[in-house]
Amino acid sequence: MQMRTLGGLTVSELGFGTMSFAGVYGAAADKAESIRVIRGAHEQGVTLFDTAEAYGPFTNEVLVGEALAPIRDEVIVATKFGFNIDNATGERQPGLNSRPDHIRRAVDGMLKRLNMDKIDLLYQHRVDPEVPIEEVAGLVGELIAAGKVGHFGLSEAAAGTIRRAHAVQPVTAIQSEYSLWTREPEPEVLPLCEELGIGFVPWSPLGAGFLTGKIDARTHFEAGDFRAYSPRFQPEAMAANQAIVDLIAQIAHAKAATPAQIALAWLLARKPFIVPIFGTRRLDRVTENLGAASVSLTDDDLSEIERATSMIDIVGARLPEAILQHSYR
Repeated sequence: MQMRTLGGLTVSELGFGTMSFAGVYGAAADKAESIRVIRGAHEQGVTLFDTAEAYGPFTNEVLVGEALAPIRDEVIVATKFGFNIDNATGERQPGLNSRPDHIRRAVDGMLKRLNMDKIDLLYQHRVDPEVPIEEVAGLVGELIAAGKVGHFGLSEAAAGTIRRAHAVQPVTAIQSEYSLWTREPEPEVLPLCEELGIGFVPWSPLGAGFLTGKIDARTHFEAGDFRAYSPRFQPEAMAANQAIVDLIAQIAHAKAATPAQIALAWLLARKPFIVPIFGTRRLDRVTENLGAASVSLTDDDLSEIERATSMIDIVGARLPEAILQHSYR
């Protein structure tokens, strides 16, 4: 596994997102198997692992902490604050909360759940419009000075917000949804990251499974799976969006690769400061996805992908409105 740099933080070129173990795709996965998969990803070269207090809430951080405990010195752990979660009970209230006192309590809770003395990369999960980003950045800077946090990141933030935060406390990484069917970061956020030397971490690089070709309009999602009520995963939208899946499958066939590998290889080819984080509950899928690092897409390949995707209109919002309203502030 080759390494890449996120704003001065060195990590594997592909990272592992652990949200799927928290039950957002239906019932939560078996704990022992989850730990086996997480550790298996590290054995195959992954050093960047991503979680959040909101996943559970809290249970995912506990799982990640236990899974990574034997290899703590060999990995980079990222987690996120920002939703209105009671730090004592884990009860989630409506809206966001990035007040400095809340962030301090959240970080202390994260350190206990992860069983770590320092969070390598701390993201604001969503920008809180009620708290100036300069205040958030300043508080995270204090936590960095205190040794509780290593690096500062923002998730789903707008370019102007990123620039303001970076002026107070250097931002190491931006995490936003980005893939062959979700390209909102391209006009403003990616150029800004390149300008300021900030890394970019695409989440859902496989389109929550859709870009792998394993899901189609006939797929039934079980209760608790967020895709059951996500606009882009309604049967009509999936039928309309099959064109992007067919395109990826065609390229995969030509490259003797899988669709998942093509989707990830495309992201790796975009910029050298991009580190996608894929998620899966299966170790064989981890192995498959990491194979993307060996897939070579030429300039001609990339140009053809750009030409073909420009003629495909993606149908459906990428997230339900209640979630989407918090993005790109």
